[in-house]
Order: sequence, then C-alpha cells, then structure tokens
Amino acid sequence: MSQKSLGESTPTGKSTATYKILQNDKVGRYMVASKELEAGEEIVTEMPFVVGPKAFTYPLCLSCYATWPPSLSAKPLCSKCGWPVCSEECENQPQHKDYECQVFVQANEKFNVQAALEEANENGVPQLECITPLRLLLESERNPERWNDEIKNMEAHNKIRSQKKHWQSNQINIVDYIRKQLKLDRFSEEQIHTACGILEINTFEIRTAKGCSARALYPTVALMNHSCISNTCHSISPTDYRVRLRTTLKIPAGGELYGSYTHSLLPTLLRREHLLEGKYFACACSRCSDPTELGTHVSSLKCNKCDNGIVLSLDSLDPDSSWKCTHCEFTTSGSAVRKVLHIIQAEVDAVETISGADGADAIQERETVVKKYRSVLHPRHGFLTMLRHSLTQMYGRVDEYLLDDLPDVVLEHKIDICRLLLQVLDVIEPGYSRIRGMTLYELHAPLLFVAKTQWNAGVIDEAVLKSKMIEAANILKEAALILCLEPPDTPEGQIGIVAKESLAQLEESIKSL
Repeated sequence: MSQKSLGESTPTGKSTATYKILQNDKVGRYMVASKELEAGEEIVTEMPFVVGPKAFTYPLCLSCYATWPPSLSAKPLCSKCGWPVCSEECENQPQHKDYECQVFVQANEKFNVQAALEEANENGVPQLECITPLRLLLESERNPERWNDEIKNMEAHNKIRSQKKHWQSNQINIVDYIRKQLKLDRFSEEQIHTACGILEINTFEIRTAKGCSARALYPTVALMNHSCISNTCHSISPTDYRVRLRTTLKIPAGGELYGSYTHSLLPTLLRREHLLEGKYFACACSRCSDPTELGTHVSSLKCNKCDNGIVLSLDSLDPDSSWKCTHCEFTTSGSAVRKVLHIIQAEVDAVETISGADGADAIQERETVVKKYRSVLHPRHGFLTMLRHSLTQMYGRVDEYLLDDLPDVVLEHKIDICRLLLQVLDVIEPGYSRIRGMTLYELHAPLLFVAKTQWNAGVIDEAVLKSKMIEAANILKEAALILCLEPPDTPEGQIGIVAKESLAQLEESIKSL
C-alpha cells in the first residue's frame, strides 16, 4: 500500500536495532524505524527464501537463468531429468538438483524442447511457469518454521486475482500441471494459487552475474509499504542474491520505511495503472495526489493551443479526469491522454532496447525521440527523463562518442541533460539513491573537460579553473559516497571504487594549482 498507515497499529513481535514491524487493519504489516536512521544506513540484509525464473519467461537455464539454448547447435539438458540447463556445472547446482529435478525424475516428466523453441511464445514458455511456484512449495516443506513465520501470511490477493484472465492460465500451466503431470496432489489447488500470488505480489527482480534476470522472494524487505517517493533503496548481489536494504534519507524514530514497487520515472497515470494491475492497490501518495508531481511535472504536457500553457490533470487520482491547460481554455479527456502516453511509451521502450554495444545508433535513436516529443511533453516529463537517463550513461562511453572525442558542444549537452535529470531526481529519488549517484558521477567529468578546454584557450584564469575543479570534486565526492554503498560485485559498486580513486587524484590536482 502507499497511503500513510492510519488507525491503531500493533507490534507484530519482530523488532531489530533498525526497524520494527507493525500491523494495522488498513495496510496490514509494515516497517518503521526503531531509532533515528542516518542517510545511507543499512536497515536489513537477508538471503532469499526462494529464487527462480520470472513469470512468462523465455527458455532459460534453470540454474543460472541464462537464455537457453546457449548456441544453435548445442541444446544441453539435465542428464537426470531432461530439462534445460547450460552445463554440467549448472545441472549440479542445488537450486535445480535439490528441487524440481527430483520431481521431474519421479514423475518421468520431460521438457518439450520442440514446443519451447518453435512456438511464438510471446507469453513465455507454458511449461516453465511451474518452476518458481514449485520451488516455493517444496521449500515450504523443507523449511516449515520460516514458512509459517515469514511467508504464509504474505499477501496473495487470491480473491481479486481469481477474477483475472491470468488466473485461468495459472490453473492450467501451474496448478493442474503440478497436481496431475508432476503427481504432487499433496498440494491443494488453493495452496498452489496462493504460492503464485505470493510470488506475483512480493518478489523482487534480480540480475545474475551473467546479466540475466530472475526473481527472488525476500520476506522482510517485502514487508515495506510502497510510496512513489521512497526513503530506502535495495541492492542485490549478483553472486549470492543477498539483498541489502538501506536508507536514502534521514528517517526519524518511528518514521515509516517505504520502498517503490514501480518505475519511479513513469508518469502518474501509468505508475498507478501498473500498481493497480500488478500489486492490486490504488496509490494515493503525496506525489500521485499532486497533478504537478511535486513541481517536477513528470506527467505534464505542453499546450499546443497557447505558448506557455501546461496541461495538467484536474484530479490525478482519477484516471478518467479531464486535463486542462493552465493558461487557456483547452481541455482534453483522461482517455485521450492515456492513448497518447501509451503511443509514446511504445516508442521509448523500443529505443531503450538499443544498447550501447550498438554504437552511435543507441544515442541517435534516443535523441530523435526526445526531439520528436519536445513540443508535446513538459521538458521534465518522465519519458524525456528516462531517455536522458540513458543518454547520460552513453555520452562518453559509446563508439564515436567517447569522452576524449566529444567536442565542447556535446560535453555541454551532457552537462545540461545531467542537470535536468537531477532536477527531477532530487525530488522523486532524493538523497542517496543509486540513480542520483550515477547521474552525479556522469556529471563530474564533462565539467572538468570543459573547464580544461576553456583554461587552455585562455577564456578563464587559474582562479576560475580552480573553482570549477572544486565544483566537480564536490559532485564526484557525493557520487562516490552513494555508489560505495552498493555491493562491490555490482556495476555501480565498481564505479563507486573508481569514483573514490578519481576523487583522490582530483583533490591532488586542485592542491597543486
């Protein structure tokens, strides 16, 4: 839930030096700070109860979650159960060997390679849908104490989910498959549907060491309520999937701890749609309740009928509300705005799949979409902000756009987009958030490069050069502080280490001026 917890709250018994679990009728269980917590303080660290493929998954290795088959010629299968793994090493990993492998062997149920590779499978491979729910059910038998204490009472929303189309496909691909094909009728239909619901609502996406994605269930971290401006962030190690939850802001004793269940840069209409469809609640946090999104204008449109008008929803908590210009009489319907947003989102999603490895195209395609919608969207709109976020990471790192090759005009452009991005992030991802840390890191280098060029050209004197270097050092210092909170086996953690070394060198250079 996103609302502030209201009504009488009772402790549930779980309490540590950093957090307490409380419970009330309105939002169920939630987390508050046991004491005043500083920004960047670790709240809890935990290992997952279960890890497995995401729903609607592509064919993958059941151990490392890499795309399967590894090559067109090799289609490796587990020698015991005949299901996809990418090597003998993966076959013998406990997450596969000790769970579904034994079940498939006993039921003599083989993986249908042809069906998995031949079908369109735009909704994933039906046969793989059972894996993670099955692992959760098997773990509930192996670890009954943790299951009863931490998992059993997690929200599954069976009543609402039973009305959805997806319930029926779960019935066929998971419930019937586990009970009939896998001969595990000791699990009731309700138990299996509940396992599906617990996973759907409470799991976190994880990245593996190979850069693939899967999902994991963290019982404590999942207790946090949602807010579209969270005061915590979590990092997950790609090697052992341990999660570390930490504060991004200072939190007073008794202050509620919030996480975010959705993409923070999406406009309100789409964030609330995503939360309602995927998490079954209507968010009414301070950001969703304000048509200007706390002055960031992440949802605002430009009026094409007058010069300075901004088109805002009259009631941002009502998806069908009219939208009106702030300067003229222009109005439009919520459904028309939604249609426009879905069209633009499809274009943004398409260019966001072009990676830096594709070279200059990755930058040019994004810049084209930014230009195309500049006259439609507010300069700080969520879609433009998303594209800028990618561009800040790409200018200086992509072929033809490496930092040493960038002319001043492009360096200035990178500085501008970093600053525009920070105007939004300082409000919606404030404090020690990973995305702010990365953006600050991306900002410091072009500032230094431009200052150096200006000094070499005699445009600025040594005193101005020094002040510009100090500005860049302060930005780099905050970036290093934030990114060094990330696990060292993550890309951001690695950049944190580099940032710290760069800062030491920069401070030496400033001293020698």
